[in-house]
Amino acid sequence: MLPRFRHIPRPAWLLGLTSFFADLSSELVYPLIPIFLTATLGAPVAAVGLVEGVAEATAYATRPLAGRWSDAAGARKPFVVAGYALAAVGKLILALAPAWGVALAGRAVDRFGKGIRTPARDAMLADVATPENRGRIFGFHRAFDTLGAVVGPLFALLFLAVVGQQHLRWAIAIALVPAAISVLVVARVPEVRAPARRSSDDPRPGIRNLPAAYWLFLGVTGLFMLGNSSDAFLILRAKDLGLTTTAVVLAYVVYNAVYALLSYPAGALSDRIPRPAVIVGGYLVFAAVYLGFAVAGSGALAWVLFPLYGAYIAATEGIGKAFIADLAPPEARTTALGLFQGVTGGLVLAASLLAGVLWDAFGPKATFSFSAAAALLAALLAAALLAAGRLRPASV
Repeated sequence: MLPRFRHIPRPAWLLGLTSFFADLSSELVYPLIPIFLTATLGAPVAAVGLVEGVAEATAYATRPLAGRWSDAAGARKPFVVAGYALAAVGKLILALAPAWGVALAGRAVDRFGKGIRTPARDAMLADVATPENRGRIFGFHRAFDTLGAVVGPLFALLFLAVVGQQHLRWAIAIALVPAAISVLVVARVPEVRAPARRSSDDPRPGIRNLPAAYWLFLGVTGLFMLGNSSDAFLILRAKDLGLTTTAVVLAYVVYNAVYALLSYPAGALSDRIPRPAVIVGGYLVFAAVYLGFAVAGSGALAWVLFPLYGAYIAATEGIGKAFIADLAPPEARTTALGLFQGVTGGLVLAASLLAGVLWDAFGPKATFSFSAAAALLAALLAAALLAAGRLRPASV
Protein backbone atom coordinates (compact mmCIF):
# COMPACT_ATOMS: atom_id res chain seq x y z
CA MET A 1 0.00 0.00 0.00
CA LEU A 2 2.85 2.41 0.74
CA PRO A 3 4.01 2.63 -2.92
CA ARG A 4 0.54 3.93 -3.84
CA PHE A 5 1.18 6.97 -1.68
CA ARG A 6 3.57 8.13 -4.39
CA HIS A 7 0.52 8.83 -6.55
CA ILE A 8 -0.93 11.21 -3.98
CA PRO A 9 -0.43 14.75 -5.36
CA ARG A 10 1.70 17.23 -3.44
CA PRO A 11 -1.23 19.51 -2.48
CA ALA A 12 -2.96 16.53 -0.82
CA TRP A 13 0.22 15.76 1.16
CA LEU A 14 0.45 19.37 2.33
CA LEU A 15 -3.23 19.52 3.24
CA GLY A 16 -2.86 16.24 5.12
CA LEU A 17 0.08 17.58 7.13
CA THR A 18 -1.82 20.79 7.80
CA SER A 19 -4.77 18.85 9.18
CA PHE A 20 -2.48 16.66 11.28
CA PHE A 21 -0.95 19.63 13.09
CA ALA A 22 -4.26 21.48 13.38
CA ASP A 23 -6.05 18.45 14.81
CA LEU A 24 -3.17 17.70 17.17
CA SER A 25 -3.56 21.24 18.49
CA SER A 26 -7.35 21.05 18.79
CA GLU A 27 -7.45 17.60 20.39
CA LEU A 28 -4.75 18.55 22.89
CA VAL A 29 -6.99 21.39 24.07
CA TYR A 30 -10.46 19.85 23.72
CA PRO A 31 -10.32 17.34 26.63
CA LEU A 32 -8.99 20.08 28.92
CA ILE A 33 -11.62 22.73 28.17
CA PRO A 34 -14.23 21.59 30.75
CA ILE A 35 -11.55 21.51 33.46
CA PHE A 36 -10.09 24.84 32.36
CA LEU A 37 -13.48 26.55 32.38
CA THR A 38 -14.63 25.21 35.75
CA ALA A 39 -11.39 24.82 37.75
CA THR A 40 -9.23 27.63 36.33
CA LEU A 41 -11.84 30.25 35.38
CA GLY A 42 -14.45 29.32 37.98
CA ALA A 43 -17.27 28.93 35.46
CA PRO A 44 -20.46 27.02 36.37
CA VAL A 45 -21.01 23.67 34.68
CA ALA A 46 -23.82 25.16 32.60
CA ALA A 47 -21.25 27.51 31.03
CA VAL A 48 -19.36 24.51 29.64
CA GLY A 49 -22.40 23.49 27.63
CA LEU A 50 -22.98 27.08 26.49
CA VAL A 51 -19.37 27.58 25.37
CA GLU A 52 -19.22 24.33 23.38
CA GLY A 53 -22.72 24.76 22.00
CA VAL A 54 -21.90 28.23 20.66
CA ALA A 55 -18.56 26.99 19.33
CA GLU A 56 -20.03 24.09 17.36
CA ALA A 57 -23.03 26.08 16.14
CA THR A 58 -20.61 28.72 14.81
CA ALA A 59 -18.64 26.11 12.89
CA TYR A 60 -21.72 24.55 11.32
CA ALA A 61 -23.52 27.80 10.50
CA THR A 62 -20.43 29.26 8.80
CA ARG A 63 -19.81 26.40 6.35
CA PRO A 64 -22.69 26.93 3.88
CA LEU A 65 -21.94 30.66 3.63
CA ALA A 66 -18.20 30.13 3.29
CA GLY A 67 -18.72 27.47 0.63
CA ARG A 68 -20.94 29.69 -1.49
CA TRP A 69 -18.55 32.64 -1.08
CA SER A 70 -15.59 30.51 -2.18
CA ASP A 71 -17.38 29.35 -5.32
CA ALA A 72 -18.52 32.88 -6.17
CA ALA A 73 -14.94 34.13 -5.75
CA GLY A 74 -13.49 31.23 -7.74
CA ALA A 75 -10.82 30.78 -5.06
CA ARG A 76 -10.09 28.21 -2.36
CA LYS A 77 -6.75 28.95 -0.72
CA PRO A 78 -7.54 32.33 0.93
CA PHE A 79 -10.40 30.71 2.84
CA VAL A 80 -8.26 27.76 3.89
CA VAL A 81 -5.32 29.86 5.11
CA ALA A 82 -7.61 32.32 6.91
CA GLY A 83 -9.48 29.48 8.58
CA TYR A 84 -6.38 27.84 10.03
CA ALA A 85 -5.01 31.22 11.11
CA LEU A 86 -8.24 32.10 12.92
CA ALA A 87 -8.12 28.75 14.73
CA ALA A 88 -4.68 29.64 16.07
CA VAL A 89 -5.90 33.11 17.13
CA GLY A 90 -8.84 31.50 18.92
CA LYS A 91 -6.52 29.30 20.96
CA LEU A 92 -4.42 32.33 21.87
CA ILE A 93 -7.53 34.12 23.16
CA LEU A 94 -8.48 30.99 25.11
CA ALA A 95 -5.02 30.73 26.71
CA LEU A 96 -5.13 34.37 27.83
CA ALA A 97 -8.79 34.42 28.87
CA PRO A 98 -9.32 36.02 32.30
CA ALA A 99 -12.96 34.88 32.48
CA TRP A 100 -15.17 32.29 30.84
CA GLY A 101 -16.91 34.88 28.66
CA VAL A 102 -13.60 35.61 26.94
CA ALA A 103 -12.97 31.87 26.65
CA LEU A 104 -16.30 31.60 24.83
CA ALA A 105 -15.10 34.24 22.37
CA GLY A 106 -11.88 32.30 21.84
CA ARG A 107 -13.73 29.06 21.13
CA ALA A 108 -16.10 30.87 18.76
CA VAL A 109 -13.17 32.37 16.80
CA ASP A 110 -11.51 28.94 16.65
CA ARG A 111 -14.64 27.24 15.30
CA PHE A 112 -15.40 30.16 12.98
CA GLY A 113 -12.03 29.44 11.40
CA LYS A 114 -12.95 25.78 11.04
CA GLY A 115 -16.21 26.70 9.36
CA ILE A 116 -14.48 28.98 6.87
CA ARG A 117 -11.73 26.55 5.90
CA THR A 118 -13.42 23.16 5.73
CA PRO A 119 -15.55 23.42 2.54
CA ALA A 120 -12.76 25.16 0.60
CA ARG A 121 -10.14 22.66 1.81
CA ASP A 122 -12.29 19.71 0.80
CA ALA A 123 -12.92 21.34 -2.58
CA MET A 124 -9.14 21.72 -3.05
CA LEU A 125 -8.74 18.01 -2.37
CA ALA A 126 -11.47 17.22 -4.88
CA ASP A 127 -9.91 19.55 -7.47
CA VAL A 128 -6.54 17.75 -7.39
CA ALA A 129 -8.22 14.34 -7.64
CA THR A 130 -10.01 12.46 -10.37
CA PRO A 131 -13.17 10.36 -10.00
CA GLU A 132 -10.90 7.30 -10.17
CA ASN A 133 -8.72 8.23 -7.17
CA ARG A 134 -10.88 10.71 -5.25
CA GLY A 135 -11.81 8.19 -2.57
CA ARG A 136 -8.24 7.32 -1.71
CA ILE A 137 -7.18 10.98 -1.67
CA PHE A 138 -9.95 11.85 0.77
CA GLY A 139 -9.14 8.73 2.78
CA PHE A 140 -5.46 9.70 2.82
CA HIS A 141 -6.37 13.12 4.16
CA ARG A 142 -8.69 11.71 6.83
CA ALA A 143 -5.90 9.38 7.98
CA PHE A 144 -3.52 12.30 8.55
CA ASP A 145 -6.25 14.38 10.20
CA THR A 146 -7.15 11.55 12.56
CA LEU A 147 -3.55 10.85 13.51
CA GLY A 148 -3.62 14.29 15.09
CA ALA A 149 -6.68 13.19 17.06
CA VAL A 150 -4.66 10.20 18.32
CA VAL A 151 -1.59 12.18 19.37
CA GLY A 152 -3.43 15.21 20.83
CA PRO A 153 -5.34 13.44 23.65
CA LEU A 154 -2.21 11.45 24.55
CA PHE A 155 -0.32 14.72 24.99
CA ALA A 156 -3.20 16.01 27.12
CA LEU A 157 -3.03 12.92 29.35
CA LEU A 158 0.74 13.25 29.61
CA PHE A 159 0.45 16.93 30.56
CA LEU A 160 -2.10 16.19 33.28
CA ALA A 161 0.05 13.36 34.65
CA VAL A 162 3.27 15.41 34.74
CA VAL A 163 2.12 18.98 35.45
CA GLY A 164 -1.39 18.64 36.83
CA GLN A 165 -4.55 20.63 36.15
CA GLN A 166 -3.36 23.75 37.97
CA HIS A 167 -1.34 24.85 34.91
CA LEU A 168 -3.83 24.31 32.10
CA ARG A 169 -3.03 27.68 30.49
CA TRP A 170 0.39 26.27 29.62
CA ALA A 171 -1.18 23.28 27.90
CA ILE A 172 -3.30 25.60 25.77
CA ALA A 173 -0.24 27.75 25.07
CA ILE A 174 1.69 24.67 23.96
CA ALA A 175 -1.15 23.86 21.57
CA LEU A 176 -0.39 27.13 19.76
CA VAL A 177 2.82 25.60 18.39
CA PRO A 178 1.20 22.93 16.18
CA ALA A 179 -1.56 25.42 15.31
CA ALA A 180 1.07 27.86 13.99
CA ILE A 181 2.83 25.06 12.09
CA SER A 182 -0.47 24.20 10.37
CA VAL A 183 -0.71 27.78 9.08
CA LEU A 184 2.88 27.72 7.78
CA VAL A 185 2.29 24.41 5.98
CA VAL A 186 -1.02 25.37 4.39
CA ALA A 187 0.50 28.59 3.11
CA ARG A 188 2.69 26.42 0.86
CA VAL A 189 -0.28 24.73 -0.81
CA PRO A 190 -0.67 26.05 -4.36
CA GLU A 191 -4.02 27.58 -5.19
CA VAL A 192 -6.26 25.23 -7.14
CA ARG A 193 -8.86 27.29 -8.93
CA ALA A 194 -12.18 25.97 -10.13
CA PRO A 195 -12.46 25.40 -13.91
CA ALA A 196 -12.94 28.53 -15.97
CA ARG A 197 -16.57 29.56 -16.20
CA ARG A 198 -18.40 30.34 -19.44
CA SER A 199 -20.39 33.50 -20.10
CA SER A 200 -23.58 31.41 -20.18
CA ASP A 201 -23.00 30.05 -16.67
CA ASP A 202 -25.01 31.25 -13.69
CA PRO A 203 -23.01 34.24 -12.34
CA ARG A 204 -23.61 33.05 -8.78
CA PRO A 205 -23.27 29.27 -8.63
CA GLY A 206 -25.32 27.75 -5.88
CA ILE A 207 -27.88 25.17 -4.93
CA ARG A 208 -29.71 25.40 -8.28
CA ASN A 209 -26.64 23.77 -9.85
CA LEU A 210 -26.85 20.67 -7.68
CA PRO A 211 -28.38 17.47 -9.12
CA ALA A 212 -31.23 15.40 -7.69
CA ALA A 213 -28.80 12.72 -6.50
CA TYR A 214 -27.19 15.30 -4.20
CA TRP A 215 -30.48 16.05 -2.48
CA LEU A 216 -31.35 12.37 -2.14
CA PHE A 217 -27.98 11.67 -0.56
CA LEU A 218 -28.42 14.65 1.76
CA GLY A 219 -31.80 13.26 2.79
CA VAL A 220 -30.39 9.80 3.52
CA THR A 221 -27.50 11.28 5.47
CA GLY A 222 -29.90 13.54 7.36
CA LEU A 223 -31.92 10.51 8.47
CA PHE A 224 -28.74 8.85 9.67
CA MET A 225 -27.60 12.01 11.46
CA LEU A 226 -30.79 12.13 13.52
CA GLY A 227 -29.33 9.20 15.44
CA ASN A 228 -25.69 10.24 15.23
CA SER A 229 -25.36 12.18 18.48
CA SER A 230 -22.15 13.57 19.94
CA ASP A 231 -19.36 11.14 20.78
CA ALA A 232 -19.70 12.44 24.32
CA PHE A 233 -22.55 9.95 24.78
CA LEU A 234 -20.21 7.09 23.91
CA ILE A 235 -17.82 8.36 26.56
CA LEU A 236 -20.63 8.71 29.11
CA ARG A 237 -21.85 5.20 28.32
CA ALA A 238 -18.34 3.77 28.71
CA LYS A 239 -18.09 5.47 32.10
CA ASP A 240 -21.55 4.16 32.96
CA LEU A 241 -20.33 0.63 32.17
CA GLY A 242 -17.43 0.98 34.62
CA LEU A 243 -14.42 2.28 32.69
CA THR A 244 -12.14 4.74 34.49
CA THR A 245 -11.54 8.20 33.04
CA THR A 246 -8.09 7.18 31.82
CA ALA A 247 -9.47 3.98 30.29
CA VAL A 248 -12.19 5.95 28.49
CA VAL A 249 -9.65 8.35 26.99
CA LEU A 250 -7.47 5.43 25.90
CA ALA A 251 -10.48 3.68 24.35
CA TYR A 252 -11.23 6.90 22.47
CA VAL A 253 -7.61 6.99 21.28
CA VAL A 254 -7.99 3.39 20.03
CA TYR A 255 -11.09 4.43 18.11
CA ASN A 256 -9.17 7.26 16.42
CA ALA A 257 -6.21 4.97 15.68
CA VAL A 258 -8.48 2.48 13.89
CA TYR A 259 -10.13 5.35 12.06
CA ALA A 260 -6.73 6.59 10.88
CA LEU A 261 -5.54 3.12 9.82
CA LEU A 262 -8.67 2.25 7.84
CA SER A 263 -9.41 5.60 6.19
CA TYR A 264 -7.07 5.11 3.24
CA PRO A 265 -8.06 1.47 2.48
CA ALA A 266 -11.75 2.40 2.76
CA GLY A 267 -11.24 5.33 0.42
CA ALA A 268 -9.38 3.13 -2.07
CA LEU A 269 -12.23 0.59 -1.90
CA SER A 270 -14.72 3.34 -2.76
CA ASP A 271 -12.73 4.00 -5.94
CA ARG A 272 -13.42 0.42 -7.07
CA ILE A 273 -17.05 0.00 -6.03
CA PRO A 274 -19.84 2.60 -5.73
CA ARG A 275 -19.10 4.93 -2.84
CA PRO A 276 -22.65 4.69 -1.44
CA ALA A 277 -22.16 0.93 -1.07
CA VAL A 278 -19.19 1.54 1.26
CA ILE A 279 -21.20 4.15 3.16
CA VAL A 280 -24.09 1.68 3.60
CA GLY A 281 -21.60 -0.76 5.10
CA GLY A 282 -20.47 1.97 7.48
CA TYR A 283 -24.05 2.68 8.55
CA LEU A 284 -24.58 -1.01 9.31
CA VAL A 285 -21.43 -1.10 11.44
CA PHE A 286 -22.65 2.01 13.28
CA ALA A 287 -26.00 0.31 13.96
CA ALA A 288 -24.19 -2.74 15.36
CA VAL A 289 -21.96 -0.57 17.58
CA TYR A 290 -24.83 1.41 19.04
CA LEU A 291 -26.91 -1.72 19.57
CA GLY A 292 -23.90 -3.17 21.36
CA PHE A 293 -23.69 -0.15 23.66
CA ALA A 294 -27.44 -0.44 24.28
CA VAL A 295 -27.25 -4.05 25.51
CA ALA A 296 -23.73 -4.06 27.03
CA GLY A 297 -23.53 -5.21 30.61
CA SER A 298 -19.89 -4.39 31.35
CA GLY A 299 -17.09 -2.11 30.21
CA ALA A 300 -15.18 -4.98 28.59
CA LEU A 301 -17.38 -4.80 25.49
CA ALA A 302 -16.38 -1.14 25.00
CA TRP A 303 -12.90 -2.29 23.94
CA VAL A 304 -14.53 -4.08 21.01
CA LEU A 305 -17.10 -1.43 20.18
CA PHE A 306 -14.77 1.58 20.08
CA PRO A 307 -12.51 0.04 17.37
CA LEU A 308 -15.61 -0.92 15.38
CA TYR A 309 -16.77 2.67 15.70
CA GLY A 310 -13.47 3.69 14.10
CA ALA A 311 -14.24 1.35 11.20
CA TYR A 312 -17.68 2.92 10.74
CA ILE A 313 -16.36 6.46 10.47
CA ALA A 314 -13.50 5.41 8.16
CA ALA A 315 -16.18 4.05 5.80
CA THR A 316 -18.30 7.21 5.83
CA GLU A 317 -16.53 10.48 6.68
CA GLY A 318 -14.00 11.00 3.88
CA ILE A 319 -15.95 8.85 1.43
CA GLY A 320 -19.07 10.93 1.96
CA LYS A 321 -17.12 14.08 1.07
CA ALA A 322 -15.65 12.37 -1.99
CA PHE A 323 -19.15 11.38 -3.11
CA ILE A 324 -20.43 14.95 -2.72
CA ALA A 325 -17.49 16.05 -4.88
CA ASP A 326 -18.52 13.42 -7.45
CA LEU A 327 -22.09 14.70 -7.53
CA ALA A 328 -21.50 18.46 -7.59
CA PRO A 329 -20.40 20.33 -10.72
CA PRO A 330 -16.93 21.88 -10.22
CA GLU A 331 -18.25 25.45 -10.21
CA ALA A 332 -20.59 24.65 -7.28
CA ARG A 333 -18.40 22.12 -5.46
CA THR A 334 -17.55 24.24 -2.42
CA THR A 335 -21.18 25.32 -2.14
CA ALA A 336 -22.25 21.67 -2.15
CA LEU A 337 -19.71 20.66 0.46
CA GLY A 338 -20.45 23.62 2.72
CA LEU A 339 -24.22 23.14 2.57
CA PHE A 340 -23.92 19.40 3.19
CA GLN A 341 -21.59 19.87 6.16
CA GLY A 342 -23.68 22.67 7.62
CA VAL A 343 -26.96 20.76 7.43
CA THR A 344 -25.59 17.46 8.71
CA GLY A 345 -23.62 19.23 11.44
CA GLY A 346 -26.75 21.01 12.61
CA LEU A 347 -28.55 17.68 12.74
CA VAL A 348 -25.79 16.33 15.00
CA LEU A 349 -26.65 19.10 17.46
CA ALA A 350 -30.34 18.17 17.25
CA ALA A 351 -29.50 14.49 17.64
CA SER A 352 -27.43 15.25 20.73
CA LEU A 353 -30.32 17.13 22.34
CA LEU A 354 -32.66 14.24 21.54
CA ALA A 355 -30.16 11.71 22.87
CA GLY A 356 -29.92 13.61 26.14
CA VAL A 357 -33.71 13.74 26.50
CA LEU A 358 -34.03 10.01 25.81
CA TRP A 359 -31.23 9.23 28.29
CA ASP A 360 -32.83 11.28 31.07
CA ALA A 361 -36.34 9.97 30.41
CA PHE A 362 -35.73 6.30 29.59
CA GLY A 363 -32.05 5.54 30.22
CA PRO A 364 -29.03 4.94 27.97
CA LYS A 365 -30.54 1.86 26.28
CA ALA A 366 -33.22 4.05 24.70
CA THR A 367 -30.65 6.53 23.41
CA PHE A 368 -28.48 3.91 21.76
CA SER A 369 -31.38 1.82 20.47
CA PHE A 370 -32.87 4.86 18.73
CA SER A 371 -29.52 5.66 17.10
CA ALA A 372 -29.13 2.07 15.90
CA ALA A 373 -32.63 2.11 14.40
CA ALA A 374 -32.02 5.42 12.57
CA ALA A 375 -28.76 4.08 11.11
CA LEU A 376 -30.42 0.86 9.98
CA LEU A 377 -33.25 2.76 8.27
CA ALA A 378 -30.74 5.07 6.53
CA ALA A 379 -28.73 2.06 5.34
CA LEU A 380 -31.84 0.38 3.90
CA LEU A 381 -32.96 3.60 2.17
CA ALA A 382 -29.50 4.25 0.71
CA ALA A 383 -29.27 0.65 -0.54
CA ALA A 384 -32.69 0.94 -2.21
CA LEU A 385 -31.77 4.24 -3.90
CA LEU A 386 -28.45 2.79 -5.05
CA ALA A 387 -30.14 -0.29 -6.49
CA ALA A 388 -32.60 1.96 -8.33
CA GLY A 389 -29.75 3.97 -9.84
CA ARG A 390 -30.75 7.17 -8.05
CA LEU A 391 -27.41 7.74 -6.31
CA ARG A 392 -25.12 8.16 -9.28
CA PRO A 393 -23.01 11.07 -10.52
CA ALA A 394 -24.33 12.61 -13.73
CA SER A 395 -21.30 11.33 -15.66
CA VAL A 396 -22.00 7.67 -14.74
